Amino acid sequence: MAAPPITPSKRFSARGVSKCYFVPSIASISAPTRAELDAGTDLSPQVADIDGWTVQSEQIETPDLGSTFTSKIPGSTSADDSSLTMYTDLGGADVRTLLPRGTDGFIVWLDGGDVAGRKMDVFPIRVASLGKKRTTDDDAETIDVGFSITAEPAENVTIP
Repeated sequence: MAAPPITPSKRFSARGVSKCYFVPSIASISAPTRAELDAGTDLSPQVADIDGWTVQSEQIETPDLGSTFTSKIPGSTSADDSSLTMYTDLGGADVRTLLPRGTDGFIVWLDGGDVAGRKMDVFPIRVASLGKKRTTDDDAETIDVGFSITAEPAENVTIP
């Protein structure tokens, strides 16, 4: 008898579906409330590009005298350097108003949309930089918002 296959996923494209919220305050990142999420700001309509937002684990080598193979075990975890590229406004009424350098809060990723029962990731953050991207090309002006991940993110949290 063969092992059963994994349940097929319902594949989707993040554009137009997934959400990215900035939430100023969350009491328990492993269980944000609906009121806390609703008090946030949906950044999705202004996000031009995404970088980082993943948790990685170091690998610890564990060689032993009994084998020529060097095994490994998981070590400490950390979050990749993370940023959002956002569109800028001609008059300056954009992400710079909401997230000036030094702002603390949470970036919440609602992959698959803000739908109760689905999963989200909650990243405690501090805004580290606001790098304006200037160009003479035919591109919209943007600003790279760099974030420091200030504590361990809560992953795969159920959306209330």
